[in-house]
Amino acid sequence: MELLDRYHRVLERLDAACAAAGRAREEVSLVAISKLHPACDVAAVAAAGQVDFGENYVQEALQKREELEAAVAASALHVRWHMVGHVQSRKAGQVAGAFALVHTLDSRKLADAFERRLAEGDARQAVLFQVNIASEPQKSGIMAADLPALADYVLESCPHLDVQGLMCLPPVFDAGDAARPYFALLRELRDGLRSRTGLPLPVLSMGMSGDFEAAVTEGATLVRIGTDIFGLRPAKA
Repeated sequence: MELLDRYHRVLERLDAACAAAGRAREEVSLVAISKLHPACDVAAVAAAGQVDFGENYVQEALQKREELEAAVAASALHVRWHMVGHVQSRKAGQVAGAFALVHTLDSRKLADAFERRLAEGDARQAVLFQVNIASEPQKSGIMAADLPALADYVLESCPHLDVQGLMCLPPVFDAGDAARPYFALLRELRDGLRSRTGLPLPVLSMGMSGDFEAAVTEGATLVRIGTDIFGLRPAKA
């Protein structure tokens, strides 16, 4: 199946998932994960109407963005970049202010690194707290029990960070409804944090190629789809 055929098929599935969940289609946005795929593929999908693109690696994201600048300017395409991969605090200066949304804030150390860089230019950065939803030691993300303390710290000490909601990666991969309890738990954590802080926290970033229908059912507002749009990823150089 060709690239744009895959893209339109994902849009059809997303339409159907929203309808099945009784949700308006505009409540859920698609972030196309272009990790390890060439800039020309991003340009083709953007030309078909896709706006939001996600990258996992800082250097690849910045290079791809630079490669696409001329094409975007020439064709009046509108592209928003999301950072969906783990960000090391030493690279926070490259990320802060460079993305429409960072999905992976998970520590005070990283929050402080973002805040220092943003304060230099009095800029703001929209962020999500990444929650280690199943307490897996090998995965990034704040443990659910530690989320309130991190949220309090960011709200008190990081005025240049704009907390928009939560993100998670479930412990099961491409497992459809098996991931649904974890998506439900993230929604419950968001609702609790909303009550605690008074923030609207409108964003739930959850669901990928193999389970995004379940995520939509449980309240996802951003779904992150890579393989089902761009195909299998080439090996990382």
